[in-house]
Amino acid sequence: MEETISLTNAIKFELPTLPYAYDALEPFIDKMTMEIHHNKHHSTYVTNLNKALQEIKDAPSSIEEIIKNISRYPLAIRNNGGGHFNHSMFWKLMKFNGGGQPTGKLSDAINQAFGSFDNFKSKFSETATKHFGSGWTWLVVKNGKLEIGATSNQDNPLMDISGFTGAPVFCVDVWEHAYYLKYQNKRADYINEWWNVVNWDQALNNFSSIK
Repeated sequence: MEETISLTNAIKFELPTLPYAYDALEPFIDKMTMEIHHNKHHSTYVTNLNKALQEIKDAPSSIEEIIKNISRYPLAIRNNGGGHFNHSMFWKLMKFNGGGQPTGKLSDAINQAFGSFDNFKSKFSETATKHFGSGWTWLVVKNGKLEIGATSNQDNPLMDISGFTGAPVFCVDVWEHAYYLKYQNKRADYINEWWNVVNWDQALNNFSSIK
C-alpha cells in the first residue's frame, strides 16, 4: 500500500502504481478495463478518501488501522477507504504470465482446508459468481484456518463491521466495472479467465505474513 503523510500532518494517500502495464493481463483482462479500473475508479476512491479524512482529527496514518476501526468513521471513509485498500491488494494479486497453482505453505493450507486445489478453486469461483450485486470474494485466515467468503460493496474482512472476517490472503473484485467491457454480464466467464493472471507468489507472501 502506498501512503504518505503531508507536512501539515493531514493524512494523504496516493494511488499506487501498477506493477505491470495496463495491457499486461490481456487477453484475460483487457487494457481499457485496466485503465478505467485503476486510473478512474481507484483514483476516485483515493481522492474521496483524502477529502473525507480532512474532517477527521488524529486519524491513523495507516490504511490498515483505519480499516480495522472503520466503525469509528463516516460512511465516506468506509466506502472509499475500503475501495483503496481492496484495490491496492487486488492489483498485486495479478501478474503477466500468472496462473497455475499455489506453492509452499499456502498450497499445504489449501489442501488441508479444502481437500485439494481443485476443490478450493471450485468453491471460490462459485462464491464469487453467486455473490449478489457488487463486492469482493476473499480467502482469509481465521482462527488458524483458511476460509472463503464475500463482502458487499467496498467492505472487507478486516473491517470491524464486516459479517465475514479474517486476515486477507487473496481476493477478486466482482464489481461489474472489473469485467463488463469484455465479459458484459457473464461474471462466471470473467472469474474463469481471471485464474490465468493470479499471482500466487504474492498470495503466498500475504499468507506468510499473517501471524
